[in-house]
Amino acid sequence: MAFVDEMHVHAVAGHGGPGVVRWLHMKGKDKGGPAGGDGGRGGDIIVETVRDLGALAAYRYTKRIKAENGGPGEGNDRHGKDGEPVVLKLPVGSTVAVSSTGDVFDLLKEGERIVVLKGGPGGYGNAHYKGPTNQNPMNSMPGRNGQTGDIHITLKLIADAGLIGFPNAGKSSLLNELTRARSRVGAYPFTTLDPHLGDFYGRILADIPGLIEGASEGRGLGSRFLKHIERTKFLVHLVSVEQEDVVAAYRAIRDELKAFGNGLDQKEELVVLSKVDLLSPEEAEKLRIDLEKVAGKRVLALSIADENLLKAFSDTLTKELARDEA
Repeated sequence: MAFVDEMHVHAVAGHGGPGVVRWLHMKGKDKGGPAGGDGGRGGDIIVETVRDLGALAAYRYTKRIKAENGGPGEGNDRHGKDGEPVVLKLPVGSTVAVSSTGDVFDLLKEGERIVVLKGGPGGYGNAHYKGPTNQNPMNSMPGRNGQTGDIHITLKLIADAGLIGFPNAGKSSLLNELTRARSRVGAYPFTTLDPHLGDFYGRILADIPGLIEGASEGRGLGSRFLKHIERTKFLVHLVSVEQEDVVAAYRAIRDELKAFGNGLDQKEELVVLSKVDLLSPEEAEKLRIDLEKVAGKRVLALSIADENLLKAFSDTLTKELARDEA
C-alpha cells in the first residue's frame, strides 16, 4: 500500500436530536403531565494517535466523513440516543488543522484522543419547560447542528536521527545494516520512495528519500519529504564518493535545507563520506579531507562492506545520540 503523509477531508459532526412533546399516560387522565425527553447529542469527530506510519493510507480515498446524528427524545422523559462519533486513527507525528475553527493540533504521543469537531447538543423536550407557571408546556426545541469543517492532516516523522543525502548515497543500505529495517535498495535513483524507520538500540533512525537540487521548490520528490526532517533531533548527511564532485554535492543538500527553512539547516549534523570501498584508501582520504574543510566539522569515512568503518560509525552515532539526549 502506498505511503500517505498528507490528507484533506471534509468532516461533519453529528447534529443533535430534537426534543419531543410527550405526556404521561395515567389512568383517567388524557394528559398526566409533560414527559417529552431531550434529544441525544450528535457524535463528535475525534482523532486518535497510533504507532503506525501507514495509518493514513486507510483514508486515502475518503473525501467526506460524518458522525451519527443524535436520536430524538422519547416519552417518559427519556433522553434520546447520543450519536456515535467518528474516530480517525492517525500516526504519531501528525498535525491536524481545522479550517472552520482555526485550531491546529500536534499529535506527538501515542494514544492521544482529541475532539476536533463537536457534535451538536440535543434539543429540549417539553418536560424541560415544566414550571409553576407552565404546567402543560407544548413547546420543544430542535437539536443544534454539529460543527463542520475541512480537516488538513500532515504527517511529520518523529525520529532521533534522519539520514539525508542525494539518491543512492547509501542511506537505505546503512539503515538496513544498523537496524532490522527492510528499506528497498537498488542501483538506480529513487529506489526509496517512502520514508523508512529502524530501531537502533532503542533510538529511531529515519531514511529520508533522496533529495536533489531544487527539492525545496518541488523538484524530484519535492519538499514532500523535507518536512519529515523537521522533527528529527539531528541529521546524518551521507555524501557518496560516486558523486562527480563531493563538495558540490554536500553544498547542494545544505542549500536545500536552508531554502526549505523551518530551522533544518540549524540542526546538528554528522557528515559521512560513504562507499569509500570504491576508491583506494589514499583517494578516499583525500576526498574526506576536502569535504571536512568545507563542512567545517569532522567527516567520517564509511563503507558497510568494511566492518571496522561500520563499527566506528556505529560507535560515533551512539555517542551523538547520547549527547543529544543529555
